[in-house]
Amino acid sequence: MTDQAALQSVLDRAAAGGRITKEEALDLYRHAPLHALGQAADAVRRRRYAGTEHIATYIIERNINYTNVCVTACKFCAFYAAPKDTKKGWSRDLDDILRRCAETVELGGTQIMFQGGHHPDYGVEYYEHHFSAIKKDFPQLVIHSLGASEVDHMARISGVSAEEAIRRIHAAGLDSFAGAGAELLPERPRKAIAPLKESGERWLEIMEIAHKLGVESTSTMLMGTGETNAERIEHIAMIRDTQDRTGGFRAFIPYTYQPENNHLKGRTQATVFEYLRMIAIARLFLDNIAHIQGSWLTVGKEAGQLSLHYGADDLGSIMLEENVVSSAGAKHRSNRQEIIDLIRKAGRTPAQRATTYEHLLVHDDPANDPVDDRVVSHISSTAIEGGTAHPELKLISTN
Repeated sequence: MTDQAALQSVLDRAAAGGRITKEEALDLYRHAPLHALGQAADAVRRRRYAGTEHIATYIIERNINYTNVCVTACKFCAFYAAPKDTKKGWSRDLDDILRRCAETVELGGTQIMFQGGHHPDYGVEYYEHHFSAIKKDFPQLVIHSLGASEVDHMARISGVSAEEAIRRIHAAGLDSFAGAGAELLPERPRKAIAPLKESGERWLEIMEIAHKLGVESTSTMLMGTGETNAERIEHIAMIRDTQDRTGGFRAFIPYTYQPENNHLKGRTQATVFEYLRMIAIARLFLDNIAHIQGSWLTVGKEAGQLSLHYGADDLGSIMLEENVVSSAGAKHRSNRQEIIDLIRKAGRTPAQRATTYEHLLVHDDPANDPVDDRVVSHISSTAIEGGTAHPELKLISTN
């Protein structure tokens, strides 16, 4: 279906709230005019958020990377160290993690992302211990962390089921899962970039278990590692099918591959236009997921701002720290006022949100904008400097 009248008919149906098929989504992604695609997606957003459609949100969080030691060796990752690489490998001790939590609270952060490698020694007990300590000292922080891949790994290390692992870390303090480890769910591209990870079907199965246990999550997609357009659409179709059963995905967040310092040399990032088309298609296709998040961290602030006109209702986070995608070349950084300005210049009213997307502070008057230059995203590695471990980190050996 490449006839423009037929494409417009599908766009009109989707804009009015009708469900589109996987095949229709692929045709739209390939052939629909970019502005028409954005217009239809924005109509869906406006209808979904009627009454608050003028608002776009952001969150203040910190991504605490607890270790870079990992057994999965994903080809797109520039962050990990092999278990026997004692020069590069490191783990943070609990005191360091708690100090970072304290700084997050001091700077107005409401959420932490606790993410790292698949360490060969870290089972369920490790996460129980750390989450309970964080919640004891900082009950106000939401632990929105890990993902299905970490669950699969920790359950294997501890010899328990994924369900038991989720129950235990949830009881210890985990509030919700991030979409970590999804990357690309279809079999061919997943095996090409992460051959040692669980299958896409297993990733979704674990998320479904979590949702049924009352632990909600987000969902993500990594674009630009060599996947086809059809595989991109298959990825979101797999997510929509799971969401039909569980309703547990709060948001969908596509982001782009960063090509530096990893084993996928020669691959190119998805273009800004491909990214914006995916934001729009996601808003049209994922009729059962509430939020679509723009990713200024990987595509840049201007493209992130544009995503607000292509169906996104959220501009993601002002990260007080981030070490994973920055290791692969993401160099964008921003402070709170810049994010507020980006949203405002896109014609929307900025609002700081909670993890569950409630509005905590609506910036409806520029004269009352918060002034705190300390709330700055740290988009450069605090873990590795010049190829050696930062002196504040504990070097480890897992021989």
